[in-house]
Amino acid sequence: MSFLGSIIEFLDTSMTTPTMYGWFHILWLVISIAFGILLCALHKGVDPDRVRRTVLAVAITVMVLEIYKFFNFSFDYTDGAVTFDFYWSSFPWQFCSMPMYVGLLAGIIKRGRVHDSLCAFLATYAVFAGAAVMLYPSSVFIEAIGINIQTMVCHGSMISIGIYLYYSGHVKAEHKTILKALPVFAAAILVAIVLNEIGYVSGLCEEYYFNMFYISPHEDPHLPVYSLIQPLVPYPLSLVIYIIGFTLAAYVMLLLAMGIRAIGTRVANKVRATRK
Repeated sequence: MSFLGSIIEFLDTSMTTPTMYGWFHILWLVISIAFGILLCALHKGVDPDRVRRTVLAVAITVMVLEIYKFFNFSFDYTDGAVTFDFYWSSFPWQFCSMPMYVGLLAGIIKRGRVHDSLCAFLATYAVFAGAAVMLYPSSVFIEAIGINIQTMVCHGSMISIGIYLYYSGHVKAEHKTILKALPVFAAAILVAIVLNEIGYVSGLCEEYYFNMFYISPHEDPHLPVYSLIQPLVPYPLSLVIYIIGFTLAAYVMLLLAMGIRAIGTRVANKVRATRK
């Protein structure tokens, strides 16, 4: 068997479904933080092009793994015959899918207003999405080794890139960063709404659970907290609550970065003072 064939065979093998804070989960938490620290350690000076290349490389890696996930879920091998059935329930336009698209664009587009907004999204909304899953992966683990690795790389890299963007200074740890990120989030929400309506009108929802960003009024909501709110208020209001809620959560990630930077600056100043 070829080397590539051996890798594919390995990724298709089964494992005991990982548990929250079991060895597999903790291993990938450590890897995610370590990768972020490594990116920071390798960064030298102010080099926007280097940052763009790094973000692009991570986005491409995540996209390749997403393609693997597509093949894994859509193709089936039974009695020597290959069957194909697109797994619409895992259509890649969820909150946690955005970094691979946003990262790809940020890596291609040269520095400017659009690029800065894309990177601001990666350092706020994406960090929250990644941290939420990495700290509470209640439903992302299955028995397939490859899919478990894919989901950990996808969500863990969101944290790693966020750490790197703040450390490099490419994204400023300041209040207005959240305002730069908001248009990107709003555009992603708008596309999700359109996709959900297309899924409903086309009849796709009758066969699959098709719920992009989990905000479709035609499907049962699965998100914690929001699943309690959506049935109780008119849909437009629940959508506003969703946007505000996730924006506040993303802002908390920014405040955390601001706090860490302030502490780091204070410690650095004390070190300089003691050397004088």
